[in-house]
Amino acid sequence: MYLLVFLLSLTISTSSNDPVELGKINWLRDYDAALTQSQETDKPVFILFQEVPGCSTCRNYGKDVLTHPFIVEAIEDNFVPLAIYNNKGGKDAAVLAAYNEPSWNNPVARIVDAEGKMISNRISGNYSKLAVVDAIIQTLTTERKDIPTYLSLFREELIAEANLAELSLSMFCFWSGEKELGAIPGVVSTEAGFMDGHEVVKVKYDEERTSAKSIIKKAAAKRCADAVYVKEGPKKQFAFKDIPVKKYRAYRSDKETKYYLYKSPLRQVPMTELQALKVNRALATGSDPEEFLSPRQMMLLDKTLSQSSKKTTNRISHDFVKSWYEMSYEL
Repeated sequence: MYLLVFLLSLTISTSSNDPVELGKINWLRDYDAALTQSQETDKPVFILFQEVPGCSTCRNYGKDVLTHPFIVEAIEDNFVPLAIYNNKGGKDAAVLAAYNEPSWNNPVARIVDAEGKMISNRISGNYSKLAVVDAIIQTLTTERKDIPTYLSLFREELIAEANLAELSLSMFCFWSGEKELGAIPGVVSTEAGFMDGHEVVKVKYDEERTSAKSIIKKAAAKRCADAVYVKEGPKKQFAFKDIPVKKYRAYRSDKETKYYLYKSPLRQVPMTELQALKVNRALATGSDPEEFLSPRQMMLLDKTLSQSSKKTTNRISHDFVKSWYEMSYEL
C-alpha cells in the first residue's frame, strides 16, 4: 500500500498544475493542520515561506532544489511539509506575521516542533540544495534520529561539487579498478573506459578530502596504476615512484561500466554517481548494497522486479533527476 501511495504521489507532484515554486513536494497549506499532524506523527514541521507566483529566484528554487528526489524524499519522510505563501492574505499572512517573516520575499524555510517552536537554523539567503540538506541533518541530529546513509552520501557529493578534480589510471582490468578505487575516501565517481590503447578508470575526487598522489599510491598498492593520465596541472603533484604521468588522450567509456552493478538488477534504479560507486563495490565484495539506497529507491526496484516481463533499462551513469522522474512515469 505504501508503495502505491508513493508512486501515486510522484504522479500527482509532477502535475503541470502544481506551482513551479513548490517543486515536487506534497505540501500542506494549513498551519494548524500541520501542527496537529506533527503531534500525531512525532515529526517536525518543515515550513516553506515562498512567493507564489514568484520571481526567478523562487521559481529556480522550486525547479532545482525542491525537485531533487532526495530532498523530496527526506522532507516528506521525516517532516510534515507546510507551504506558506508570503504574498497572500488570510491565514498565510497570519503565519507570516507570527514568525516575523517579510512578505513578497525570496524563499525562507523554518523547521519547527509541534508547538511551532524553532528547532534548527532558519534557512535564508542560501538557495542551495546543501543548505536544505544541512538543515535536515541538523534537525535529525537534534532529535536524536538516524541520519539515512543516502542523505549523508548526497551531502558528500554536494560538498565535493566545489572541489572536484579528475585523473585517469590505466590498469590490467578496469572492472577490478572501479571496485578498488571505490574504497578510497574522497573519490566520488569512477567510470571504466579506454584511453591510449589501455583500460582506464576515470576518477573524480574531492580535493578537500584527498589528493591525486594519495589516490595513485592507494591504486598502485592494488596494481591499479600502470600509468596516470591528466588533463592539466604540474606533473609533480601526480608523481609517485616510477609510475608514468601522461597527457590525457581521447577517451571512450565501456558499455559495462560499474561491471558488478551492471550485472545486477540494481542497474535499473536511478542513482547518484557516489551511490553507484558504493553499490558497485558492495556487490563486488559481497557486502549489502541496500545500505546505500533510499527507501524509495528500494521500492522502485521492487516495482520493476514485479514487472519482470518488461524490458529492463540500464540507468547507470544517467542523469539522476531526469532518470528518476522518467522511471516514475513508466511505472
